[in-house]
Amino acid sequence: MAQYFSIHPTHPQLRLVRRAAEIVRRGGLIAYPTDSCYALGCHLGDAKAVERLRRVRRMDERHHLTLMCRDLSEISAYAIVDDARFRLLKRATPGSYTFILRATREVPRRLAHPKRKTIGVRVPAHPVAHSLLAELDEPMLSATLLLPGENVPPSDAQAIRATLEHQVDLILDAGSCGTEPSTVIDLTGDEPVVVRAGKGSLELFAAGGV
Repeated sequence: MAQYFSIHPTHPQLRLVRRAAEIVRRGGLIAYPTDSCYALGCHLGDAKAVERLRRVRRMDERHHLTLMCRDLSEISAYAIVDDARFRLLKRATPGSYTFILRATREVPRRLAHPKRKTIGVRVPAHPVAHSLLAELDEPMLSATLLLPGENVPPSDAQAIRATLEHQVDLILDAGSCGTEPSTVIDLTGDEPVVVRAGKGSLELFAAGGV
């Protein structure tokens, strides 16, 4: 049965953040708030936790998972970022954007796309997510909490609890944070490609080119 923490959305209680981080470190799967919608998260180095995440979402290895990062320097350790891409990322982070980039050798092979060798990366703006990443002191593997058969993610943590109480280890309730997933931009080519239009505005990419 999942633990359930009611956490302040703008000033998260440190004791709860620390407990949440410890659950992640020990291989737990959590539901937590982001600046777009609720997400699932786990430790990037725990193969069993990653498999649980994929099982809840019913996604195979061809579906990109996302590395939730604190900042651009952390992204650069896991994704190949040249000067042009860095400038674009700097304008768009933190925010409701997920970027597809070439993975570095720091990314475990099982986490990168099996054919393209790419990884999704994101710097969330939500205070709870940011505090959790700071406490972990490393990225967290993540995916939008979009349940099989549903068209939009749940915005109510109690509804998440009712559905996933026996499939996750912790639910961080910070109130409603929306139902619109992040905008996904593929930056592996010469031009940015919109993979999914979401909460993040596309105006930053109107000029094209990276």
